[in-house]
Amino acid sequence: MIPRRIVLSLVAGLASTLLLGACGSSNSAGSDSTAAVDPAASAPTTPAPAASTPAAGATTTAYTVTARAVDGVGTVVTDTNGMTLYRYDKDEPNPSKWTCKGACVQTWIPVIVPESVQTSGVEKSLIGTVHRDGRPQLTLAGWPLYRYVGDTAAGQANGQGKDNQWYAVAPSGQKSAATG
Repeated sequence: MIPRRIVLSLVAGLASTLLLGACGSSNSAGSDSTAAVDPAASAPTTPAPAASTPAAGATTTAYTVTARAVDGVGTVVTDTNGMTLYRYDKDEPNPSKWTCKGACVQTWIPVIVPESVQTSGVEKSLIGTVHRDGRPQLTLAGWPLYRYVGDTAAGQANGQGKDNQWYAVAPSGQKSAATG
């Protein structure tokens, strides 16, 4: 009987740990009155690139945006992991302003970047950031950028045209006109 109690205790402990880990922590909202959702916690299937603190003499890993041909949408911007990046028609490019918040960021994950952003096939001068609850969200030609949770592998563009407001972003910052 003792081994059975130990197994049951271990199972209960593991379940408790998983449940507590799933709860995450809440952030206080900056200038927005709606509580922010941590994008990294809301989409474990599309991890954000690590912005690690390097040891003395080491270099940081840069986040890279790349112009890439994606089936059905043409040449669009992808992230370090080859995931398609999107823009939202309700956001504003000048000045940069994000409007996707609350439940929206559980489907459309804001692209939070480290200080160093590299480009390949994308004009570096078009890259910027906008503050999102104290963290830098990547912008292209002023448009805040997002990943779509429905894209589960590099090279997908399942978010193209969603709600007639979400579009894969072209290297110029314009929305891709092609339909997926």
